[in-house]
Amino acid sequence: MTERADVLVIGAGVIGLTTAVHLAEQGLTVRVRAGEPPRATTSAVAAAVLGGPLLSDPADSAGWEPQETTTEWHRVGLAEFGALAERPGTGVRVTPGRWASRPELPDDSWVARLPGYRPCAPEEHPGFAVAFWLSVPIVDMPVYFDHLTERLAAAGGRVEIGQVASLEEAATEAPVVVNCTGAHAGRLTGDPEIRPNRGQHVIVENPGLDGYFYEFSKGPKQTSFLPHGDRVVCGGTATRDDWSREPDPAQTREIIARCAAVEPRLAQARVLGVEVGLRAARPRVRLEEESLGGARVIHNYGHSGAGVGLSWGCAHEVGRIIQRAGVN
Repeated sequence: MTERADVLVIGAGVIGLTTAVHLAEQGLTVRVRAGEPPRATTSAVAAAVLGGPLLSDPADSAGWEPQETTTEWHRVGLAEFGALAERPGTGVRVTPGRWASRPELPDDSWVARLPGYRPCAPEEHPGFAVAFWLSVPIVDMPVYFDHLTERLAAAGGRVEIGQVASLEEAATEAPVVVNCTGAHAGRLTGDPEIRPNRGQHVIVENPGLDGYFYEFSKGPKQTSFLPHGDRVVCGGTATRDDWSREPDPAQTREIIARCAAVEPRLAQARVLGVEVGLRAARPRVRLEEESLGGARVIHNYGHSGAGVGLSWGCAHEVGRIIQRAGVN
């Protein structure tokens, strides 16, 4: 018979796996159950450059509300990923990269306070209305997931592949259940606010790039390319209410063309693969607790395109919620 754990985490994306690692390293016995392994989740295909919530417009419902709370969660992430960048084998590094936006910023006074900020010189400007350099962590997600999985195992936790039929069922298995099911949370919760936001990336052979480029304009298309060793992750798209995880050849061509307009060396780079994921779009992150069948269920989903950056801050918040009441 399977030993009863202190905590059952549902979902093995970056939110679920980070939460599980944090709780296990705090001394709790943790099991993760997910329908697919970490490397098959949406998080594994993320562009994974930190900074999004720090650049967001408070009026934009991009899943980063309330602004003060999510900004603090992201600052926790910057600190955690900054420390991870000092350790080999984590997939994390801090490196300068260009950030750009097509529209002008109504107020850009805050930009100069961001890590490593400097304006792009004319010869560095890719033709966007706004362009500047930042030095923030970027993450090679497959390598990073291996790092998290190893940390979880070292702390006594494990990942199980399987489905959870209902939260009521999960509540019979552990005194604390953490729901980290992302875009699929509506199936378990009936939450009408959670929606899929489909993203597609193209993986190409690295033609010799060191620096990255990241567009933070709003809308269904953002140009980005992030080199990780011998490959480059090129993006991207953002299509609401689209559940398809099949690659779209037309989008592949568009992504390469947009990236090549910024970096011509990408035009002829050999395509290694196309990856599609479903971001968990919601007007605000849902991180709250409810009682269910004698168990405590903590919801931790709806991070839109900011899951990597918010993962550690939200994991710490889950830990505080559990600590305040204790584990039954």
